[in-house]
Amino acid sequence: MKLTSVEKKENFKTYGGSETNTGSSEAQIANFTKRIDYMTSHLRIYKKDFSTERALISLVGKRRSLLDYLQKTDIERYRKIISSLNIRK
Repeated sequence: MKLTSVEKKENFKTYGGSETNTGSSEAQIANFTKRIDYMTSHLRIYKKDFSTERALISLVGKRRSLLDYLQKTDIERYRKIISSLNIRK
């Protein structure tokens, strides 16, 4: 299942401030989190899907990089996004 454009716009509006603010770190982290949740549920069913596993590891790394950047630049925004998405370090 791919994220639909409606779901992406909703994430951008919720976390980025507007539907057109696609570059904000919070909005990108929210989209990555949705995709990671779907991939992990997919891998629970299809344990030998190694291409999805590799993509998941790559996506987690990208999200981690964005979270590290956000933590260095603005700790309050970092804490807010961590609490709203229920991500733990």
